[in-house]
Amino acid sequence: MSLSRHLLRRVPSESAAFRHFSTAPTATTSSESSHAHRNQHEFLSPSSYINSWKTPRNPKEAAKQLAFLRRDYARKLKEVRKEYINEMELQRFEKLRKDAAKKEALRIANEERKAAKDAKKKAEAIERQAAQEEFRHMLMKERADKLEYWRMREKKIEEEKKEKKELLRRQSSKWIDESELLKTTMEYVLSPDKLPIGFPNQN
Repeated sequence: MSLSRHLLRRVPSESAAFRHFSTAPTATTSSESSHAHRNQHEFLSPSSYINSWKTPRNPKEAAKQLAFLRRDYARKLKEVRKEYINEMELQRFEKLRKDAAKKEALRIANEERKAAKDAKKKAEAIERQAAQEEFRHMLMKERADKLEYWRMREKKIEEEKKEKKELLRRQSSKWIDESELLKTTMEYVLSPDKLPIGFPNQN
């Protein structure tokens, strides 16, 4: 009788422990998922062992009834454990699926962020290269303008020098040497008839 009482005391505790572990949310699940899980979960019916013991007529019948209860309890406990293991496996697979989905989403987000960053760097590099090219063209144009200015200036100076030389050459062609001037003057003084026509008469 004491053994049957011990068995009856164990039945609700095992069933309650299973219900506790099967319905309690894990630390990694969110409040929404645990709430949905509780709504979808089918709780076990009350144990049939409660108030099922009937006083047997003799010890042999009591032993037979007790053995039956033990076998039935072991069979049901095995089924409950199997269901519990299956439920834990389903929760583990669901957690793995969610973790894999989260990891994949993070990978895609990182790739998109990296692609956007690379595209921004590429656009900045193109923009910087265009600015450098424009600056180089501006420097080359400015250098060419300065070179052309100095070339025109040197050309003008050379032309001015040539004009001065030409003017000096023309003026110098009319000059008479001092000795020749003195000789010519003496000739005109001694021979006035050699004076050029139109020269003023001394008389």
